[in-house]
Amino acid sequence: MKLSDIKEILPKLDNVEFQLENGTFVPEHFHVTEVGMITKNFIDCGGVIRSEKVVNFQLWNADDFEHRLKPNKLLNIIKLSEDKLGIEDFDIEVEYQSDTIGKYDLEFNGKTFILKNKTTACLAQDACGIPSEELNKNLAQLNVNSTNTCTPESGCC
Repeated sequence: MKLSDIKEILPKLDNVEFQLENGTFVPEHFHVTEVGMITKNFIDCGGVIRSEKVVNFQLWNADDFEHRLKPNKLLNIIKLSEDKLGIEDFDIEVEYQSDTIGKYDLEFNGKTFILKNKTTACLAQDACGIPSEELNKNLAQLNVNSTNTCTPESGCC
């Protein structure tokens, strides 16, 4: 979900609700403690220089159980961030702490914002020496040789 998407959705809502992909709701007394833009400059394992930008929302739970963030208040925080920080229309990444700080993509199901689990991936699969078609093989489909024919020169390890 891009920043422009959430700005279109918020005025149509009575309440702001976030739910984890497993069905657990973020407690309704959550705070949005940060809205910002994160730029990540890095080199992948294939030596390609990359840059990624995301709009970042940080959700946080406090002990003020009566607190409720209304859609208009979140919209005002977003507008202030755009004005003061020059935030652009990038995908939103949400930080939320459960066991550790998790990073989530954001979707909307018509009523609730869904925190979608993010996964890691190799961005240079061709440079890793693993053909892409082999990445999706089921382990049960692999040929197993009962004798150990692996040698240092064979490329098997």
